[in-house]
Amino acid sequence: MRKVVGIDGTFLKGQYRGVLLVATAQDGNGQCYPLAWGIVDSENEDAWTWFLTQLKEIIGDTDELALISDRAPSIKKAISIVFEKAHHGACAWHVAQNIKNKFKCADIMGSYWSAVNAYRCEDFAGYMTEISHRYPRVAEYLENKVGFEKWSRCHYPGLRYNITTTNMVESLNSMLVNARDFPYVALLDVIQEKMSKWWNDRRIVAMAITAPLTPSRESEFMPRFAQSNGRHTLQLNPVTYHVKGGELEGVVDIFNKTCTCKEFDIDKLPCIHAIAAAHHAQVSVYSLVSPYYTKEYYVLAYGETIYPVGSQSQWDVPNEVATRVVLPREVKERKRGRPKTSRFPSVGEFRKRKNRCGKCGAYGHYKKKCNSQTGSTEGNQPTDVPV
Repeated sequence: MRKVVGIDGTFLKGQYRGVLLVATAQDGNGQCYPLAWGIVDSENEDAWTWFLTQLKEIIGDTDELALISDRAPSIKKAISIVFEKAHHGACAWHVAQNIKNKFKCADIMGSYWSAVNAYRCEDFAGYMTEISHRYPRVAEYLENKVGFEKWSRCHYPGLRYNITTTNMVESLNSMLVNARDFPYVALLDVIQEKMSKWWNDRRIVAMAITAPLTPSRESEFMPRFAQSNGRHTLQLNPVTYHVKGGELEGVVDIFNKTCTCKEFDIDKLPCIHAIAAAHHAQVSVYSLVSPYYTKEYYVLAYGETIYPVGSQSQWDVPNEVATRVVLPREVKERKRGRPKTSRFPSVGEFRKRKNRCGKCGAYGHYKKKCNSQTGSTEGNQPTDVPV
């Protein structure tokens, strides 16, 4: 598993409320690979410190580890306390939402995302020049307030591969959109059942693979073979090759698995220059691929079975846990009226409001533009209700 972990929290809506904290990685096929779940009172420094301490017991702490999250101060503080070696990166999507909200500059998002995904610092500098010419305050914010090393792929001090956002965590949160209303134990049962199914289904898929790489990486990798054809390759020494042709040249080191285009260095998947160099050196291209993308690692990732917890009478509870007194969480009195089922939009997120006609009751137009011949009466239902 690539050592990039996304962390985030989502509010629970049951009787006791609380927050579900999640940590997830991605498997070699680009799918969510949940590592840890935790229920806490709220997202604060103590809660995140406890959660990350438990997470550290599972994944350890190395300078190869990348932790991706939003820019919440409590997460940032907890990471600095628990992880001494790992690198912390900001979710580029959350940074983009902050920019749009603070500076009202949605028209430069194209340049921003190009800067986020740039492999080479010289390309990044060009995109930042575009931003600074149009919105100097945005450029200053990205450099000094956020820091290039937090959101830019080419400036990140560790390895975050192609993972620039916390979308993998958001996917897990959306999976539990209905289960978040459940009591804690029922919620955890839903999570366990879902994970058991994922592990079994993906194990079956992994065992059936005949190609050297996972399906998503094979589909990404194969077009590069065609693009590498016709490129002139010059050997510089036993392991280094200069590849010409196309818009960008590359100097490839097949021993250290690097290329001056930086795609090979960051993604750990051979770029078109590396493929051309491998062909010239009569070396298997697949030997240059990171093992994280191979079928073998994909099978190992889902080699274990996730079993149900079973009935409470069958639990083997340690003494120190059985004798511990755990008080229920204090339940705050709810406000009058029907509880809200939809969340408030986050910073920079906007929702399109549907217009409802005051004459016919249908959605999508106003009363003045209504073509209905008869107006709605009490008890009539709208003819077009949004799903």
